[in-house]
Amino acid sequence: MKVRIQSVRRIAAKLLNCGQSKVWIDQAQGAKVKEAITTEDVKALIKSATIKKKHENFHSRGTARILQAQKRKGRKKGKGKRKGTQKARMKTRESWIKRVRALRKKLTELKAKGEIPEGQYKKFYKLIKGNYFKGRKQLEEAVKGTATSKTAKAKED
Repeated sequence: MKVRIQSVRRIAAKLLNCGQSKVWIDQAQGAKVKEAITTEDVKALIKSATIKKKHENFHSRGTARILQAQKRKGRKKGKGKRKGTQKARMKTRESWIKRVRALRKKLTELKAKGEIPEGQYKKFYKLIKGNYFKGRKQLEEAVKGTATSKTAKAKED
């Protein structure tokens, strides 16, 4: 009677649009399955949940999520993990945009605090645009330098 079950499995696979290995047959109701001959009989068994389609195997994202969390912390980014060049990993324009935005934000903060002398904001803004400063520290030093020179000139006068 094993042949009968195999033919039922083949018909069920065709009806469920899957492979024969994905067809699940309830062993407790083996007598009903053995009696099934036609496609209509197999359809009835599928409707009564005696025959079901197994779930497709899926690739778990659990490990990927753990890896992503580690990378967010700054782990797993050492020299041994890098494949592309520095420019390939971070485009030159993107790094420039990132730097410019940070410098402009810092410039507005300094302006709000009142650390930038009057009429100097526009000058520093254009210097930032012209790629004059490497980072925030350099910008702060330049602002302090102009502020001290202005106070020194005021004392001389």
